[in-house]
Amino acid sequence: MRGLCKEEDYAFLGTSEETTKGPAEGAGALEDDWRDKKEERARWRLEREQQEKERLRLIEEGRKEKEQQWQTHVAELTSSQEKTLQDRLARLRKFREFQRKVLVEESGMEGTVNQLLTRM
Repeated sequence: MRGLCKEEDYAFLGTSEETTKGPAEGAGALEDDWRDKKEERARWRLEREQQEKERLRLIEEGRKEKEQQWQTHVAELTSSQEKTLQDRLARLRKFREFQRKVLVEESGMEGTVNQLLTRM
């Protein structure tokens, strides 16, 4: 009777008894499914690790590029400031030379002029 009921149940479900053999074959299929899922999870993990490495590499490249841009900016700024200071120094020297010339012409005493300029 049980065999008949089982046959009717499988017929009703649309499967045959042959496809649903004993637990030994079912365990093999489960083991294969388990292995497939395990391999798939391993592939996903590797993909995630590769994506994370790529993301970190891009972040590092961006950081290095920003650092390079900052260094270039600082170098340009420093160069500009040095040029400005050199120009100011040249103008100041010309002005001091002009002062010295005027004071020498007005007073006629070069030694006193040097002392006055040193005090300034």
